[in-house]
Amino acid sequence: MKKNILLIIAIFTLYSTIATAQKKVLDKVVAVVGNNIILLSEIDQQYAQYLVQGNKPDPSIRCYFIQTMLSQKLLSQQAAIDSIKVEEDQIDDEINRRMRTMISRAQGQEKLEEFLGRSVLQYKDEIRPDIKEQMVAQRMQSKITEKVEITPLEIKRFFEAIPKDSLPNYNTEVEIGEIVIHPKLTKKEKEFFKDKAEGLRLRIKGGDSFATLARLYSQDPGSTREGGDLGFFDRQTMAKEFTAWSFKLKEGEISPVFETEFGFHFLEVLERRGEQVRVRHILIIPDNTKESLARDKIEIDSVYNLVVSKKLDFATAASLNSDNNDTKFNGGMLMNSEGVSARTTFIPTDKLDPTVFLIVDTMKVGSYSTPDIFIDARGKTAYRFLYLKSKIPPHVANLDQDLPKIKDAAYENQVNKLVSEWFDKRRKLTYIKIDKDFADCESLKDWVKPTTASAAK
Repeated sequence: MKKNILLIIAIFTLYSTIATAQKKVLDKVVAVVGNNIILLSEIDQQYAQYLVQGNKPDPSIRCYFIQTMLSQKLLSQQAAIDSIKVEEDQIDDEINRRMRTMISRAQGQEKLEEFLGRSVLQYKDEIRPDIKEQMVAQRMQSKITEKVEITPLEIKRFFEAIPKDSLPNYNTEVEIGEIVIHPKLTKKEKEFFKDKAEGLRLRIKGGDSFATLARLYSQDPGSTREGGDLGFFDRQTMAKEFTAWSFKLKEGEISPVFETEFGFHFLEVLERRGEQVRVRHILIIPDNTKESLARDKIEIDSVYNLVVSKKLDFATAASLNSDNNDTKFNGGMLMNSEGVSARTTFIPTDKLDPTVFLIVDTMKVGSYSTPDIFIDARGKTAYRFLYLKSKIPPHVANLDQDLPKIKDAAYENQVNKLVSEWFDKRRKLTYIKIDKDFADCESLKDWVKPTTASAAK
């Protein structure tokens, strides 16, 4: 509560300051790059977003915003020359994604609008040009670096160039497999939850507010606060049953209750735009029964006994029995997805889910944990057992054990070098001027050069 109050005070103070300044001057050019300008109001807008995201007030961060926008302008100018574009529906999706995050952090749309001093619709219109430019700039940068490749020789040279006393130390890493069994409800057990969804659907058909009932009863955490609104999506985004009804119905039509892997839904089509559709929905997730959990326990114990007795190897057991689609097709192994160039099965113990770490911390390599009940990432109760395939103790980086991480570092080094060279060349060829109030910013030193200064005169 105290943090929220401080945030509100900070944001209102910001807008009060802006309002006072605007009485003296409508706006101010803080930088010029080529044929584009950067306005003080744009920097103020980014600072407001920075505060809404829960960051502490820090006026010096404005220097960073100007640097980012200078880079963005250079990239977008080149993108125009290279005919690089972003589709309008892609911009809509990005704006909606950001607004959902901001609304969530502000604890509701009304509070966010109070913070911003304007409606969400107004704010969307204001940030749209900048979001579009950001996305175009990102695509331009991706084009600059798209041909970067790292050879084994380059990885070796990169690693050997690191001073021995500067080599990173890596935490303990483990390879962990899992087999997960979710309880399966019978048709009779599911009927209660389907009827609950149908009751809500009939209330809406009778005149009740869809958005209100979604906020009160829907169990989809990603859309509940938005009254069930999922925004725009294409045919590849949702479960196949959900996609079928979303693209079958006309605007304003409400589907019957249908089932997906997530539970029972019904939806209303709000708007169509080409090959995208915007809907809102209500989700009812079936709860497990004592009977379904008992059946689940029998199944997991059976699989566990087959694996422990070596009648079935772990990878095969996972592919045949596990209900976690994220791991079953990878031999049951958990993946570390933080790598730039490739995923790996080696996961630092400090990155593990705490509940997983507590189990594997006392296990021996090659052993299995006893089947136990747990709550998965979707909030569903299930049974699982874990397999500790390997464990690497803390160590100084070396090529034998840490090739994927060293490859990522070498790749990032190449990308950063290429981007830096591109910017150095463009800065020399582009007219750049920065307002004296920001000329002392440390992060802008590379942008204020003698050649630029003389050109500005």
